[in-house]
Amino acid sequence: MNQRRSFLKSSVVLASALSVPAFARAAQTTRVEPVERTLRLYNTHTGESLRSIFWAEGQFVPDALKDINKLLRDHRSGTIAEIDPQLLMLLDRVSGKFGGSDVLHVISGYRSPETNRKLAAASGGVAKHSMHLDGKAIDIRLPGRDLAQLHKAALAARGGGVGYYPKSQFVHMDTGRVRTW
Repeated sequence: MNQRRSFLKSSVVLASALSVPAFARAAQTTRVEPVERTLRLYNTHTGESLRSIFWAEGQFVPDALKDINKLLRDHRSGTIAEIDPQLLMLLDRVSGKFGGSDVLHVISGYRSPETNRKLAAASGGVAKHSMHLDGKAIDIRLPGRDLAQLHKAALAARGGGVGYYPKSQFVHMDTGRVRTW
């Protein structure tokens, strides 16, 4: 019985000693979240641009979200809607793959139902129930960067749907289920 206790104690001590390096390795590989998240956006239809810290100290910045909502409004009708904050986080992750200092050119952010109907009637490539209607989708490009690389970064982020439109020179990203086209 005494040998069994001694064996168990030794096993516990050995297991503890062996696990310390694993904890140390895990601590070294843990990602540190940035204190701030910034987006640089340019609306190709209105000519408006902004550089906005939209997330700081662990939360979204309400005034920055309002400014982003305005920039990403339906440029045809002027309708402003709330953009899904997770879409902004997705944009930040994708932009970060390129260093985070590039200006994302926005082709389409929010779309009003009227605008979406007009676009769907004029083109077979517009979904009748587009995620743009819910502020959960954006079409972007990064001038000076290879569109295929932007597409690859969007796919790697696995934040939702990714559409690749090389003829129109943009990548669609949304916060829906993960899918590609």
